[in-house]
Amino acid sequence: MSQTDIFVIDYKLHGQPKSFIIRAKTMHNVDAWHWASCDAGIAPIPKPGRPPLKVISKPQAERYGVTEVRWRETAALVWEEA
Repeated sequence: MSQTDIFVIDYKLHGQPKSFIIRAKTMHNVDAWHWASCDAGIAPIPKPGRPPLKVISKPQAERYGVTEVRWRETAALVWEEA
């Protein structure tokens, strides 16, 4: 079970580094830009189980100061009993 569903998204808002952790089934660059926009307060956070009202694109996010969005999957922990 090496697949995790927890991702770290790093971005800059007006040049200031920001970072947050999000649980999602999948993550792609488009998703990361949208979630960074939500974290920055540009886009509303969707209710669980519902699609976002409007997905914020990279060019839209950049107009509001969101730049350098990067994401990574967290490492899966393997607990072994001794």
